Amino acid sequence: MKSKASKEKVIKASIDLFNVQGFSGTSVRDIASKANCNVALISYYFGNKQGLLEELITQFLEGYIEVIESHVKKAELKVDTAYDCLLNAIWEVLLYQQEKHQLARFVHREITLDTTLVRELMSTYLTKEKHLFHTLMMIGYENKEMDSIPNEYFVLQLRGMLTMPFLHPQYIREVYHLMPHEKHFLDQYFSEIGNWVATHFNNTVT
Repeated sequence: MKSKASKEKVIKASIDLFNVQGFSGTSVRDIASKANCNVALISYYFGNKQGLLEELITQFLEGYIEVIESHVKKAELKVDTAYDCLLNAIWEVLLYQQEKHQLARFVHREITLDTTLVRELMSTYLTKEKHLFHTLMMIGYENKEMDSIPNEYFVLQLRGMLTMPFLHPQYIREVYHLMPHEKHFLDQYFSEIGNWVATHFNNTVT
């Protein structure tokens, strides 16, 4: 139990420091100092700073994808309409990111960089994200919930709306005077995304 708690302290400390100082500007010693542990513990769990980075990003993206995947499965099994599954996926993705807002900001920021790791993530998690949302669109079209399949820009725009508040929380606070980590913001923001999504579905579904 103690070792698990120590690992969680290292993860939390690294997220805090990476957000403030950046990945390159943070040393393993900085993380160890903030987590109140020795450098050897970080080496034991993660190998090195790069290993820690990979764990943080993959852990976040795996959870992110699992949320969407669970609702695609419900649509495939006809538990709910594709429209309802899409809305539920959007809500839970927003909630997932809000609950992990510091990690979400760091991961989304790292994904903007052109590195070998990021290219690997693009070809796995982010390509899968696109495929899952496209699958929901296909199911909606096949079930006659929509008259046509939205083009590629639908998923591109949707992803932008899903990640923007967590990638640029300071922009939202300073320019719009909104608090992206409050429930009130999430409720209103989800409502606006829902209105946009509804324009792609038949009125009988909405």
